[in-house]
Amino acid sequence: MAITTTDASLLRLLQLSSASLPVGGYAFSQGLEYAVDAGWVRNVEETREWLELQLRHGLARVDCPLLLRCYEALEEGAMDRLRYWNRYALACRETRELLLTDTATGNALMRLLAQLQVPDPLVETEVSFVTAFALAARHWQIGTTAALAGLAWSWLENQVAAATKLVPLGQTQAQRLLGEIQLQVPAAIECARSLDDSELGSGLPALAIASARHEHMYTRLFRS
Repeated sequence: MAITTTDASLLRLLQLSSASLPVGGYAFSQGLEYAVDAGWVRNVEETREWLELQLRHGLARVDCPLLLRCYEALEEGAMDRLRYWNRYALACRETRELLLTDTATGNALMRLLAQLQVPDPLVETEVSFVTAFALAARHWQIGTTAALAGLAWSWLENQVAAATKLVPLGQTQAQRLLGEIQLQVPAAIECARSLDDSELGSGLPALAIASARHEHMYTRLFRS
């Protein structure tokens, strides 16, 4: 996977993918908190398996291909198509908490982009984080391969940060885990590029169950 970008777009990509981006991603574990509480994820090896499955069968088959479609719609000025794919992304969230994760971070990113003078051609009440990420990437002339890598990194870093608190993992274990799973990102991007519209979607029942049960936990550190 070759990523080519200008210095300016590279800096924007780093800004967009940073854990310090004020969209509240750190507040969501996306079901991981329940998975740890239930004993499904107990150590670094089980954390790796949990995240690798989501990368291969979730991000690679839903978020990443939808980012490509949103980016393409923006390039072509096809706002109806952009709105369609935004709603499609939201419809792919299987639980109320997964939908909340997507809309809370998506709407927060849209508010931030407005402050950074990035125009909003979408004019939707609820915006998927994927759609907002595509809008920023297109405006800042970040190529699709770099944007996909940035989206995957943003998700992975937040999930490993959550696992560091919940499993828990040591800082060295967390960095090793980041290094190991990021090696699978190129394959996930290639998968995303290969999918037809009819092939979009994922089936991760344990993730959906963990997310649905999370909201009924007696105590919680995370919003999802």
